[in-house]
Amino acid sequence: MLKGNTVGLRARHEDDIPILHAGLHEDVVNASRATGRPWRPITPGSKDSQFVVDDKEQGLVSFSVVELDGGALVGTANLWDIDNHNRSAHIGLGLLPSSRGKGYGTDVVAVLCHYGFVVRGLRRLQIETLSDNPAMLRSAERNGFVREGLLRSSAWVMGEFLDEVLLGLLVQDWKPDPKG
Repeated sequence: MLKGNTVGLRARHEDDIPILHAGLHEDVVNASRATGRPWRPITPGSKDSQFVVDDKEQGLVSFSVVELDGGALVGTANLWDIDNHNRSAHIGLGLLPSSRGKGYGTDVVAVLCHYGFVVRGLRRLQIETLSDNPAMLRSAERNGFVREGLLRSSAWVMGEFLDEVLLGLLVQDWKPDPKG
């Protein structure tokens, strides 16, 4: 398990999937905002769920996020579109509704940075988030990510186009948490 100050990132367990499905996928608005795809119903237990991990997929690493104090599942995190040639990847995360507003997002981003830069040897990490997502913007910026651009009206979400903010962090600009 990779550990931050308050959360750990571990392999996805089979019994995490129904909790993540119910807490993240079944919330139609949140799921539509998070995935960049139109929401569609998925039968619980389906192997088509975004929470089922394919361990053979080289361009995606998915984690379950758990509290260090007690081990409760609080969400999901991933490095996606991993490019070993250019040594870059994208960061994504989703916290269960009961786990939001507790600072876990900032800690998850910190642990993903450690994983990307130290464990994987990447040079650049990137985050794209909706411009009206202050929690993700704060989590990224607290970890040293810099706003690099605004993608105007680039995301179709629940009947309207929304702007996305592009944030990046280079390994030489990363300042790991000395406590983590």
